[in-house]
Amino acid sequence: MTALLEATNLSKRFGGLKAVDDLSLAVQEGELHCLIGPNGAGKSTFFRLILGRYPPTAGTVRFCGEDITHLQAAARVRRGMSVKMQVPGVFAELPVRQNLVIALQHKFSGPELAREVDRLLALVDLSAEATKQAGQLAHGQKQWLEIAMAIGVRPRLLLLDEPTAGMSPEETYKTGEMILELNRKAMTVLVVEHDMAFVRQIARQVSVLHLGRLFAQGSIEEITDNEAVQEIYLGKGHHHGH
Repeated sequence: MTALLEATNLSKRFGGLKAVDDLSLAVQEGELHCLIGPNGAGKSTFFRLILGRYPPTAGTVRFCGEDITHLQAAARVRRGMSVKMQVPGVFAELPVRQNLVIALQHKFSGPELAREVDRLLALVDLSAEATKQAGQLAHGQKQWLEIAMAIGVRPRLLLLDEPTAGMSPEETYKTGEMILELNRKAMTVLVVEHDMAFVRQIARQVSVLHLGRLFAQGSIEEITDNEAVQEIYLGKGHHHGH
């Protein structure tokens, strides 16, 4: 079975620093995969290598069976990758609905576009905010609008970079439920996250990065029970259970 996304022996050096070090990781079609690890583990760098924002120092990236290692970011998006980065990229002065129209207009038109926008507004619970300026949304709602913009193009792979950063526990939980719903509808999702409660809520498959390398991989139960992971990640178990 060919993985949807496959990174093989991926490395990225910045001067003498190895941010990602000989990392191999595969994401299967239909998977909901969480990438966790302490700060400086290389998660964001790995993400940018997958997206084509950085060229790798070594290694390959394959997507849908094709070698995309040297493709530009835009070409990767056209092949079916979509991303929501930490910093929201919404058009603050425009209404919520218009933000979605702009994101989807290359893919849909006419009544189909209107239907799709309505469907997404309902999915991320922003139907009541449709005419509000996007800049006036609460922090969590802005993030949801951006998730809606990212999934509107119906990507093969949705990449989420710390989607719950700065959210309240309620917003975080709601975001988790949205992501689970997307995954149930057969979307493959790769999430970079360090909120363990959130990871426990959504993760099927977890990969732990440490110092740019793949440190551990398995189900959420295997990872939370792994003492070596607790050592690097949870500060020797003191925070276990929070």
